[in-house]
Amino acid sequence: MRRVKELSVLSRAWGSAAAPGSAANNTFHQRVSQAAKYNTSSYHKSHWFSNRLSSCFIQSNRTVSQCVAGTVFFSAAASSQLQNIQAKEAPPLFKPKDVVLYQYEACPFCNKIKAFLDYHDIPYKVVEVNPISKKEIKWSDYKKVPILKVDGEQMVDSSEIIDKLFQKIHPWKSNDSAVDDNEEKKWRGWVDNHLVHVLSPNIYRTTSEALESFDYITTHGNFSFMERIIAKYAGATAMYFVSKKLKKKHNIVDERAALYEAADTWVDALKSRQFLGGLNPNLADLAVFGVLRPIRYLKSGRDMVEHTRIGEWYARMEDAVGESCRIKDVS
Repeated sequence: MRRVKELSVLSRAWGSAAAPGSAANNTFHQRVSQAAKYNTSSYHKSHWFSNRLSSCFIQSNRTVSQCVAGTVFFSAAASSQLQNIQAKEAPPLFKPKDVVLYQYEACPFCNKIKAFLDYHDIPYKVVEVNPISKKEIKWSDYKKVPILKVDGEQMVDSSEIIDKLFQKIHPWKSNDSAVDDNEEKKWRGWVDNHLVHVLSPNIYRTTSEALESFDYITTHGNFSFMERIIAKYAGATAMYFVSKKLKKKHNIVDERAALYEAADTWVDALKSRQFLGGLNPNLADLAVFGVLRPIRYLKSGRDMVEHTRIGEWYARMEDAVGESCRIKDVS
């Protein structure tokens, strides 16, 4: 199933790159050249490449062109495959035995972490924290969610958690250019400092949307029957009024317009790439996808996909991230 999804993402990328004269085609050829350079960096690969190229020079110009093109394509394919392996599989250096996420189901920061874990195929358990009593995290001095425990080690703050996990998964990392790193950091910051603040005024925009949101929250949350009823109606009412304060605090005039603008701003940032990370999602892609995933099928999320250009990217992310790695039935 995972291999099928990877092929689906690859076929979409190939389809976009195949259009002659398109921006995606130009980007594709640039990445092919970069991949060829990367794959000829070691002595053996460089030696093979030069021998292959030299043998071509004794043939006609047309044959030389075909040989070079074939060699570059092979190198690009090998590089792409290497990237997919590195992106989708946690190496032997990091195979945690016990990962537990303490969360609220609709919390955007908690969903950032789940998107990261799902993408890297790391199984995890979820403990849904009761937002009223918070009894599930009484053991911790840190009283907010998310809290992630990895083989007994407590981690807090979603961005710091992801940074720590990323370093454990990719201890050899830093092959990316400073420009790529800066772009990724910029948009991860945008998610935490802008995008998340647009969401609450939208999902609690009207009383009916507030009830829809709390129906989702209480259905997935750790509530008794009476707590579920109280939380749904009292919580929806409270958050309806809180959302109006948040709207004013963040200078939002029209909730939906702000959401649509944010979605299209993100699509513009892609610059015709499949993902901000290029052929594979990077941490910024996962952050945007993570915070949007819980609202995707609420009214606000449906409206967002209908009225903006984000739908195709979101569908690619669903394919790339794949199915949830959550281990069920933990309380």
